[in-house]
Amino acid sequence: MRLVAHEFMTLDGVMQGPGGRDEDTEGGFRWGGWVAPGFDEAVGEVVSGWFERTDALLFGRRTYDMMAGYWPQVTDDGDPVAQRLNTAPKHVVSTTLRLDEAPWSGTASVIADDVPERIRVLKATGEGELQVHGSWRLLQTLIAERLLDELRLIVFPVVLGSGKRVFDGADRPAGFEVADARVAPSGAVAMSLTPAPFRTATYEVVDGREVMVDQERDDLD
Repeated sequence: MRLVAHEFMTLDGVMQGPGGRDEDTEGGFRWGGWVAPGFDEAVGEVVSGWFERTDALLFGRRTYDMMAGYWPQVTDDGDPVAQRLNTAPKHVVSTTLRLDEAPWSGTASVIADDVPERIRVLKATGEGELQVHGSWRLLQTLIAERLLDELRLIVFPVVLGSGKRVFDGADRPAGFEVADARVAPSGAVAMSLTPAPFRTATYEVVDGREVMVDQERDDLD
């Protein structure tokens, strides 16, 4: 399966508490709900399109609990997001949750140890997309272990200055190719990124002139 993460992000990289004031106040964060001014119809279409591709879901414990507390109550057969979330197999990374106590129907496994390796095994089973939504701490592991096949972001035109950032755990450079991009009327930018080699500028002499070219870097470790 392709492992794809989906995140709402500010211009300064914050992903914490996008949906509501009290969604995630860890660390004294008090700016929750910052997506609201930019969440227009075009953004809604992009998000709905994300869930149309869902074949299985992978969550961190905090995000799992938050979504399990809401989506099972949405029983409208005409709501495609609720239908996918409630029926797709769900996998949770947690050292405290027991599978037999999982509150959300369709929870298929709890990953408590050897997280990167078990996720690799999960990716190797089945077809389609294994999707991550939110799940900040888990996302840091996926980035560090180079496990993501694609990162889908919606970047909102706001700066918060502090909060949990998408690339908080990045310890070395990484490159991406923009597979798709769309600007909503609100100014939010939806983009799909796929991993690519990290490149920097270098200079070469061509026909007696020094010209700048890009160069793939292999000295990242």
